[in-house]
Amino acid sequence: MNTATSSSPACGLALYRRQFLLGAVLSPLGGLTGCSAFNYVLPDAPQALVEVEPLLPRPRIALVLGSGGPRGYAHVGVLRVLEEAGITPDLVVGSSVGSLIGSFWASGLSAAQIDTLSWQGGPLTVFDPSLFADRGWIRGQRLQDYVNQGLAGRRLEELPRRMIVVATRREDKQARYFLQGNAGVAVRASSAMPGIISPVGIAGVEYEDGDESYPVPVSVARAAGARFIIAVDVSARPGSTPEEASPALRARDQRRRPRIDPEVARADFLIHPDMDYWAGPHRRYFVQARAQGEAHARALLPELLAHLRHHGARA
Repeated sequence: MNTATSSSPACGLALYRRQFLLGAVLSPLGGLTGCSAFNYVLPDAPQALVEVEPLLPRPRIALVLGSGGPRGYAHVGVLRVLEEAGITPDLVVGSSVGSLIGSFWASGLSAAQIDTLSWQGGPLTVFDPSLFADRGWIRGQRLQDYVNQGLAGRRLEELPRRMIVVATRREDKQARYFLQGNAGVAVRASSAMPGIISPVGIAGVEYEDGDESYPVPVSVARAAGARFIIAVDVSARPGSTPEEASPALRARDQRRRPRIDPEVARADFLIHPDMDYWAGPHRRYFVQARAQGEAHARALLPELLAHLRHHGARA
């Protein structure tokens, strides 16, 4: 993989702080690779689009999978219900964790296969914590490799189902869209949560978490010309922020809400599992999130089928 050689201006201070925050226990996991910015410039670099043009043939059903970190396991439960009902979207749009799960599903893997794959190695399968990560404490290389290995090296445009990955241009927080190129790099960019996963440079432009622009990118599916859009929002429900939440979490929730509400309102059908506010990267929560996603989707399935028939999206 190609990485840039220029270092972040705040590299020294960041390293000093992380030694106190993380401790030496993480260094064997992430490796001592130096605090340098990542910049992917190989010929298969994902091509960032400012806007999405209508796709041909026009997508019949689009599935939009939103951001949410560990909450994203609910997506797997929703996919299981859609598969069993014979609902087969021909376009997948994903932001952050939605791009990770969506890319595997767009590759032809079933929900059951994705579920099995997710348990092979736990969080360290996709996370590479390091004291020397750039502007974060997870580098993101392991996530990139995990995706590319799972997709057998196929580019986004080579997947059986059409896939759009949403990321955010770091300098101005504007959304950018990847439909072609290295899938692992695109998903890595879409998942680069500020302060946690290092920013991702692609051809000299830095990108970060799609959550920073479009947590549930329904507008992207609309721009692509989808006839019927199913959106899956795994964010905490409005007003669910607990009293004990920190000021930083409260501020984050307030910032995200205006980015989510207008988008989900544009969907033809919304699946929004009601999960606990607190989420964590551990097996018990993953199992719970997947089960809640599946249960909520099953409860809504009759209504969804009726909507599909009404719109002529399903016989």
